[in-house]
Amino acid sequence: MALCDTCGNEYDKTFTVTRGEQTKTFDSFECAIHLMAPSCAHCGCRILGHGVESGTGIYCCASCARHSGEALLADRA
Repeated sequence: MALCDTCGNEYDKTFTVTRGEQTKTFDSFECAIHLMAPSCAHCGCRILGHGVESGTGIYCCASCARHSGEALLADRA
């Protein structure tokens, strides 16, 4: 049994997620998202999909990017 790095729950069905050099252990996708998913630079929500990215930040959507002054990003081409 392993401990979840987010909530500390000891669980027999944990899994690990690796991003770059960092590997973390979780007991649920909710905990993994809470700890590892990036946050939108404008509204702060967790980005679960691709999002949109500029040189100054990552955003959940082009609307949030525009609110932050990014005029060239779009959700669709």
